[in-house]
Order: sequence, then structure tokens, then C-alpha cells
Amino acid sequence: MSVLSITDKKGRVARLPAFAPGALIDTHAHLGMLREPAPCLARAAVAGLGALVTICDPGEKTGEVALTYESLDVWRGEARRILEANGRGDLAVPEIRVLIGLHPHHARFWSADIEAQIRARAADPRTVGLGEMGLDYHYDHSPREQQRAVFAAELRLAHELDLPVCLHLREAHDDGLRILREVGVPPRGAVLHCFNLDYEVAAPFIELGCVLGFDGPLTFKKADEVRAAARQAPAGSIMVETDAPFMAPEPLRGSTCEPAHVAFIAARLAEVRGVTLAEIAAQTTARARELYGL
Repeated sequence: MSVLSITDKKGRVARLPAFAPGALIDTHAHLGMLREPAPCLARAAVAGLGALVTICDPGEKTGEVALTYESLDVWRGEARRILEANGRGDLAVPEIRVLIGLHPHHARFWSADIEAQIRARAADPRTVGLGEMGLDYHYDHSPREQQRAVFAAELRLAHELDLPVCLHLREAHDDGLRILREVGVPPRGAVLHCFNLDYEVAAPFIELGCVLGFDGPLTFKKADEVRAAARQAPAGSIMVETDAPFMAPEPLRGSTCEPAHVAFIAARLAEVRGVTLAEIAAQTTARARELYGL
């Protein structure tokens, strides 16, 4: 089996949807959480990715932020060697851009130092937005009042820095919408990350100018309401993402998710919306490039 093969949880090779080289963008992954980012980047190139956006959180105690920024060129260089060693030197390694922000799980860590870290990294040309930020009332790892205050603070920072934002809202969409209305969606835009609910929930966010990010849940067998929302969403309001290493899509569910898996999500989205693979790639990639200035 080649290092460039995509396999399911039983180690069986999966057939990739036929996207053109460089056609797709994974708009949300956590490269620093993957065991071996370089082979994942090589497989992403094979799957048709031209770029991806990775997330950094200064609230992580693993040194994720420094690791990611310092390793981007190393990972890409090793991915280039893997492609060439396996006869795919014709493919370009995906470009990598970064979002930085304090996840609502870590809102309790908000401080002047955290804000200073975000400001400093926002000045790096590889940084294209802030996030993921928002509210998570499912786990409540930070007090809800603190989550709300930090979410508003990060939104204001995005306005000041003129950057788009990536929103994490879990069982907290009403409060999230209220804060977005009070503070305002940054002029550069916002994406509602990992949307997995119905269109009734999505509609007011779309009215505010938010984009819906669709991940593995779009492909899950019982997720009919998510697919209905994806079908109803206006053109120009959809993007594809993986949230790697979490929530691998069908037919790879149960395996470790990686950026290459975005091809399966995009293919399912094309099926749901009744368009070709080339059309869904063009639509989602154009929106991603516009939002993040890729």
C-alpha cells in the first residue's frame, strides 16, 4: 500500500472522488494535532487540494501555536519529498494559511498576554483570520459568562485588525447570534464552522453575511437535516472543511480525519446540491479565496 493511499478504519483503500489537482480548499483543519502532518499534506495534494487553512489556539498547553508557525515550511518540504519519491512530483503541495484564536473551551485563559500573542501572530502574512472563537454550551469547559465576554472581545479584535473570523457555536446559537448582532460581523466576514443543524438555524446567520462550513457530519447517514440545509443555502454561502483530525466523513468514518478527506465532503455536497464535482469545487474554493484572501 502506498503512503499516498487513503484508507478507512479497517485499512482498506478508498477511491478518491475525481477532483482536478488544486481544485479544493480545506478551510478548517488542525495540522498541529495530526501525528504526521507531512504525509497528510502529500495525500491532500493527491486528493485535489490546492490550499488549506489550519487552526492555532494560544490556550492549548502543547505549544501548538509556535509549533505550527515554525513547522509550516518543514511540513511542506517533507510532503514535496514524499510526492516525488512516490511518482507524484507533478503535484503541488497545498499552500497553508493560519487562523489564530482562543477556543471557547479555553475562554477561562483569556488575558492580556493571550491577546498580545494573537495580535503578534495576526501580523504574520500567513495569518488570514481569527478563530475558532465562540461559545460551547455542550461541554462548558469555561464558564458561560466568560465565554460570552471573550467571544465579544475576539470579535472586536477582528474588527480592529480587519480580519475575518471562524465561529464555533455548539448548543449556543441563540447567544452567539445575539453577540454577533451586538458587536457586528467583521467586514471581512465570518464562517459558521462545522454546521450540522437545520436551515432554520442557519438562515439568520446567512442574513448577517456568514458562510456555512460543512464537514464530515454532512455525509453521516442520519444527517438529513444537515443535507437539507446544504441544499437550501444560497450560492456563495458554502465552504468545505474537515476539522481534521476529528469527524472523518463517510466512507471513512471511524478513521483519523485528515485534509484529503475534504474531497469526500465536497463530493457529497455536490450530490446534495445537484451540481458537478467541478462546479462545487469552483463555488467553494472561490468563496474560500474571497473570505480568507488566499
